[in-house]
Amino acid sequence: MDSSIPAPRVAVVVVAAGSGTRLGAGLPKAFVALGGRTLLERSLGSVRGMAEPAQTIVVAPSERLEEARTIVAGALGSLAPSAVVAGGETRQRSVAAGLAALAPDVEVVLVHDAARALTPPSLFDAVVAAVRHAGHGIIPGLPVSDTIKRVSPDGEVHETVDRSALSAIQTPQGFPRDQLLAAYAAATSDETDDAGLVAAGGHPVSVVPGDAHAFKITTPWDLRRAEVLLNGGRAEPPTPRIGFGSDTHGFDPAAELWLAGLHWPGEDGLAGHSDGDAVAHAIVDALLSAAALGDIGTVFGTDDPRLADARGVVFLAEARRLVEEAGYRIGNVTAQIVGNRPKFSPRRAEAQEALAAVLGAPVSLSATTTDGLGFTGRGEGVAALATALLLPR
Repeated sequence: MDSSIPAPRVAVVVVAAGSGTRLGAGLPKAFVALGGRTLLERSLGSVRGMAEPAQTIVVAPSERLEEARTIVAGALGSLAPSAVVAGGETRQRSVAAGLAALAPDVEVVLVHDAARALTPPSLFDAVVAAVRHAGHGIIPGLPVSDTIKRVSPDGEVHETVDRSALSAIQTPQGFPRDQLLAAYAAATSDETDDAGLVAAGGHPVSVVPGDAHAFKITTPWDLRRAEVLLNGGRAEPPTPRIGFGSDTHGFDPAAELWLAGLHWPGEDGLAGHSDGDAVAHAIVDALLSAAALGDIGTVFGTDDPRLADARGVVFLAEARRLVEEAGYRIGNVTAQIVGNRPKFSPRRAEAQEALAAVLGAPVSLSATTTDGLGFTGRGEGVAALATALLLPR
């Protein structure tokens, strides 16, 4: 992790140590493939999409630690610190093993089941915000829609349970660090979830609205349901998509130059609401158009003060999250810079590596001039053209 990046205040413990017996796949559930990627990979994709970087601790079966480390490295890179630890005999012991790896600066801890692989990043963000606001445990839940009956072991119905007082609980479940650690330290019996353990320790726990996509993949039917959701409700997966994007910015001598994800000291910057990185913006447009999600102006807008002076990589990371939520992964990206300066070839490889790290896919860059013709030929600014290939996830 870059030492200049502040230490995360949030940690996510991803529990991936279950056997997956009911799924019947012959291997631990978190390592079962869903649309070409393991459930663990998909869960980590949600963590990566959170609004703020989080320390990520994966609890995996002891015999699959190296495989888990490879998955974590591919899914998270160096965006935030991560660790892989061996799980215990029960879920509670597995979570305890994960908690032992918490970084010192972490204040809010989320515990998430890797089997809830389609949980959107927005639910993680909502739980973190609610924990900070309430100062105690927060768990997502959905109203129970079915009629619930209390029955005896022989099947005899005894009563109808008032479902208005019931909630189907999901993960991630979030807690202030000290409350969760205290609850685990004082635990004398196994609870079915972390909220039960924290409540048993005398701490309040509240429910916030969950998300229908955060269902737990436990049986083959659940896996088929997840596959249909990934395909947008279609029985067949989506076809590959190609998108095109372009962007143009004039030079601004008062600004610093950011182009293709790199800082160019000593060069005039580009005018714009953000950093004016024409290459990054063109790639964002290409990604969004390929996924039929609109363009950079409609998705991000120029009137949002939070985006003033934002680096191009911020837009690229969010565009990646959006296309992945839409059921795609980035196959590759190409972009061409049109302009007289800066001299791009000495830093081409550096720029390609920087952009590929954000997008998680190969990036090919080139540069050209217009032989003195037009806006760019007169040295008034820079244009960029980009194409992106999206593949079904």
